[in-house]
Amino acid sequence: MINRLTGTTFLGADRRGKYLVLPLDSGDAVMVHLRMSGQLLLAAAGATRPNHTHVVAHLAPGEGQSDEELWFVDPRTFGEVVVFDPDRDPPEIPELARLGVDPLGDPFDAAVLAGLLRGRGRQLKALLLDQHVIAGLGNIYTDEVLHSAKLHPMRLATTLKQADVVRLADSISSILRDAVRSGGSTLSDAQYVDLMGSGGSYQDNHCVYGRGGESCRTCSRSVIARVMQGGRSTHFCPRCQK
Repeated sequence: MINRLTGTTFLGADRRGKYLVLPLDSGDAVMVHLRMSGQLLLAAAGATRPNHTHVVAHLAPGEGQSDEELWFVDPRTFGEVVVFDPDRDPPEIPELARLGVDPLGDPFDAAVLAGLLRGRGRQLKALLLDQHVIAGLGNIYTDEVLHSAKLHPMRLATTLKQADVVRLADSISSILRDAVRSGGSTLSDAQYVDLMGSGGSYQDNHCVYGRGGESCRTCSRSVIARVMQGGRSTHFCPRCQK
């Protein structure tokens, strides 16, 4: 990885689902997946590095700028940093090639979603979390999306009517865009931060996630339930999401 990075220039920053993709002027690209605890941090060269800093990229300064470093910090060591050729066939990172529709980067509406759901007799929560179907939805935003669309997380996808699909597609798009504008959700562990180490604020808008046992902000007549599905916590309002 060091040889393929040395002397190259980052041309930009993009993403596909939960993967960050940074194209290089060499034709290669850097793929970063933060997983559960990863962080990308920009810092002054020589600054004290946090524990669990696994990758350090030394950046050449621009005119009038000081030396900086790009750190990849990951306490749980689940994350990935890989230099790859995006045009190689077969792909060097097959999981990128297998990703499903990205609601923020691909054409996405109720018709597209209906096609993705057709014939899939799975519960909605599990289906929306499947990155091979829809890329980019994690546990937090799946709970928020289903609440916004008034759909129970254990409902089977095959039972949705057209109006349900329209609400679900609209909720996926609006929740994700609002979350991006708010810098994401930084929870009490403060693990999710931006490049400068600042947290997001979308957690202030959570209607269900992390609010088990609290009053529903939507109907004010029920209490948010928390159950376990597939090893993950799921939050929903039993009244709003029947």
